[in-house]
Amino acid sequence: MFEDATGWLIGAPNKGMRAMFTMMNGERLSVGIQGLGVAEASYQSAVAYAKERLQGRALAGAKNPGQPADPIIVHPDVRRMLMTMRANIEGCRALGGWVARNLDLMDHSAEPNVQQGAEDFIALMTPAVKALFTDLGFEAANLGVQVYGGHGYIRDHGTEQYVRDARIPMIYEGTNGIQAMDLVGRKLPAHTGRYLRAFFHPVAAFIEARKGDDQIGALVKPLEKAFGALQLATAYITQSGMRDPEEAGAAASDYLRLFGIVALGYMWARMAGVAAARLPATDGDASFYSTKLATARFYIERILPQAGALYASIKSGKAAMMAVDEAAF
Repeated sequence: MFEDATGWLIGAPNKGMRAMFTMMNGERLSVGIQGLGVAEASYQSAVAYAKERLQGRALAGAKNPGQPADPIIVHPDVRRMLMTMRANIEGCRALGGWVARNLDLMDHSAEPNVQQGAEDFIALMTPAVKALFTDLGFEAANLGVQVYGGHGYIRDHGTEQYVRDARIPMIYEGTNGIQAMDLVGRKLPAHTGRYLRAFFHPVAAFIEARKGDDQIGALVKPLEKAFGALQLATAYITQSGMRDPEEAGAAASDYLRLFGIVALGYMWARMAGVAAARLPATDGDASFYSTKLATARFYIERILPQAGALYASIKSGKAAMMAVDEAAF
């Protein structure tokens, strides 16, 4: 049907791959936001259900003695799931905003060095945004079903649909394993590590400036430890990957998750700093800022410590992963 069609060349001759990756990298950021959107929908649905579903009594004593049971939101494990969803979603939203700001700087700044810095940052963060946001979106959708229990597995509430909706972005525009390989194999060594400086330098400067802060120092010190693990993991992958590319491949997915967890930790520390400065608020915003601080504390205390385990996994190398003979699978 295309035999008599007319085609037009778009862009410069023999530069089609470059144009394709420009388009694809934009789509990777968009797909990451899709994962974030599904996570938010699942979270809102789970919160509404947790507030209305009556089951059991609070461990500390009945919260709703006039009713036959308490709403399930009183139970610690339900709170764990909801807070995990909330902390990851709000952290991703902040990180997405930082990336979006750099997109504007890359396109519209009048200063070449600012444009270059923004371009470096976006190149580094694109695989992280695509993979991290969609991984966490799928995890949030699964937690949403778990909050509902059996009701989450049937169609009546629609929450099971979020699981299917959240699964496909992990495959779109290059699977998340490919994103991890892009981060480790291309972005880390590019221009002798120049891309990394766009992220590492502001994080290091923030930690140095705020770790002794009376208001948020207790949150910044764990970030410093996790950031240290990321730096060590980066050095390990750089050195081992030069000797054996399979070592870098074996570490890639864990490294991307470690990178993402630290990035969200940095976002939460920054948000905590803003919230602490606005309290005690005298208007209706007090609840908003105090909730931000509580969520920041949850992320720093309950999620960020995963950085240590991820570093240990990365440092273990490829041996156990590659030991089984192909025929044994």
